[in-house]
Amino acid sequence: MTRLYADENFPFPVVEELRRLGHDVLTIFEDGRANQRYPDVLILQGAAVYGRAVLTLNRRHFRILHEEGMTHAGLILCTYDPDFSGQARQIHEAPEAHEFLTGKLIRVNCSA
Repeated sequence: MTRLYADENFPFPVVEELRRLGHDVLTIFEDGRANQRYPDVLILQGAAVYGRAVLTLNRRHFRILHEEGMTHAGLILCTYDPDFSGQARQIHEAPEAHEFLTGKLIRVNCSA
Protein backbone atom coordinates (compact mmCIF):
# COMPACT_ATOMS: atom_id res chain seq x y z
CA MET A 1 0.00 0.00 0.00
CA THR A 2 0.91 3.65 -0.17
CA ARG A 3 3.25 5.43 2.25
CA LEU A 4 1.64 8.76 3.13
CA TYR A 5 2.43 11.85 5.22
CA ALA A 6 -0.62 13.79 6.46
CA ASP A 7 -0.04 17.48 7.11
CA GLU A 8 -1.38 19.35 10.10
CA ASN A 9 -4.85 20.17 8.84
CA PHE A 10 -5.64 16.80 7.33
CA PRO A 11 -8.65 15.13 9.05
CA PHE A 12 -7.54 12.38 11.41
CA PRO A 13 -10.66 10.23 10.77
CA VAL A 14 -9.50 9.95 7.13
CA VAL A 15 -6.03 8.92 8.34
CA GLU A 16 -7.56 6.24 10.57
CA GLU A 17 -9.65 4.86 7.69
CA LEU A 18 -6.64 4.85 5.36
CA ARG A 19 -4.72 2.85 7.94
CA ARG A 20 -7.62 0.42 8.21
CA LEU A 21 -7.41 0.03 4.42
CA GLY A 22 -3.73 -0.93 4.79
CA HIS A 23 -1.91 2.33 4.07
CA ASP A 24 1.14 3.42 6.06
CA VAL A 25 0.20 6.94 7.16
CA LEU A 26 2.43 9.16 9.31
CA THR A 27 0.92 12.42 10.57
CA ILE A 28 2.88 15.60 11.14
CA PHE A 29 1.74 15.37 14.77
CA GLU A 30 3.22 11.86 15.15
CA ASP A 31 6.41 13.18 13.51
CA GLY A 32 6.73 15.81 16.28
CA ARG A 33 6.28 18.77 13.96
CA ALA A 34 2.72 19.90 14.72
CA ASN A 35 1.86 23.38 16.00
CA GLN A 36 5.23 24.75 14.87
CA ARG A 37 4.11 26.68 11.79
CA TYR A 38 6.21 24.26 9.76
CA PRO A 39 6.61 25.68 6.21
CA ASP A 40 5.03 23.74 3.34
CA VAL A 41 8.35 23.48 1.53
CA LEU A 42 9.88 21.71 4.54
CA ILE A 43 6.87 19.40 4.85
CA LEU A 44 7.32 18.41 1.22
CA GLN A 45 11.07 17.91 1.63
CA GLY A 46 10.67 15.93 4.87
CA ALA A 47 8.03 13.67 3.35
CA ALA A 48 10.35 13.02 0.39
CA VAL A 49 13.15 11.99 2.76
CA TYR A 50 10.71 9.51 4.33
CA GLY A 51 9.60 8.35 0.87
CA ARG A 52 6.01 9.41 1.57
CA ALA A 53 3.45 11.23 -0.54
CA VAL A 54 1.94 14.28 1.17
CA LEU A 55 -1.78 14.28 1.99
CA THR A 56 -3.12 17.82 2.31
CA LEU A 57 -6.13 20.07 2.10
CA ASN A 58 -3.74 22.97 1.39
CA ARG A 59 -4.08 22.56 -2.35
CA ARG A 60 -2.95 25.98 -3.51
CA HIS A 61 0.44 26.17 -1.78
CA PHE A 62 1.48 22.60 -2.55
CA ARG A 63 0.33 22.88 -6.17
CA ILE A 64 2.55 25.96 -6.54
CA LEU A 65 5.55 24.05 -5.12
CA HIS A 66 4.83 21.22 -7.56
CA GLU A 67 4.56 23.62 -10.51
CA GLU A 68 7.83 25.26 -9.48
CA GLY A 69 9.47 21.88 -10.03
CA MET A 70 10.17 20.96 -6.44
CA THR A 71 11.18 17.32 -6.04
CA HIS A 72 8.74 15.26 -3.97
CA ALA A 73 7.57 11.71 -3.32
CA GLY A 74 4.04 12.54 -4.45
CA LEU A 75 1.23 14.95 -3.63
CA ILE A 76 -2.38 14.08 -2.97
CA LEU A 77 -4.32 17.33 -2.88
CA CYS A 78 -7.79 17.00 -1.39
CA THR A 79 -10.83 19.18 -0.90
CA TYR A 80 -12.54 19.00 2.48
CA ASP A 81 -15.10 16.20 2.52
CA PRO A 82 -17.27 15.57 5.60
CA ASP A 83 -17.66 11.96 4.39
CA PHE A 84 -14.36 10.83 5.87
CA SER A 85 -14.81 7.18 4.91
CA GLY A 86 -15.71 8.15 1.35
CA GLN A 87 -12.70 10.43 1.10
CA ALA A 88 -10.43 7.67 2.39
CA ARG A 89 -11.81 5.30 -0.26
CA GLN A 90 -11.14 7.91 -2.98
CA ILE A 91 -7.57 8.38 -1.73
CA HIS A 92 -7.17 4.59 -1.52
CA GLU A 93 -8.18 4.23 -5.18
CA ALA A 94 -6.38 7.29 -6.60
CA PRO A 95 -2.78 5.94 -6.61
CA GLU A 96 -3.82 2.73 -8.38
CA ALA A 97 -3.56 4.52 -11.74
CA HIS A 98 0.13 5.27 -11.08
CA GLU A 99 2.96 2.79 -10.75
CA PHE A 100 4.98 5.34 -8.77
CA LEU A 101 3.85 8.52 -7.02
CA THR A 102 7.22 10.27 -7.08
CA GLY A 103 6.77 13.65 -8.74
CA LYS A 104 3.04 13.07 -9.31
CA LEU A 105 0.21 15.37 -8.26
CA ILE A 106 -3.14 13.68 -7.65
CA ARG A 107 -6.37 15.55 -6.95
CA VAL A 108 -9.11 14.08 -4.79
CA ASN A 109 -12.29 16.16 -4.75
CA CYS A 110 -15.25 16.04 -2.41
CA SER A 111 -17.62 13.25 -3.43
CA ALA A 112 -20.78 15.32 -2.78
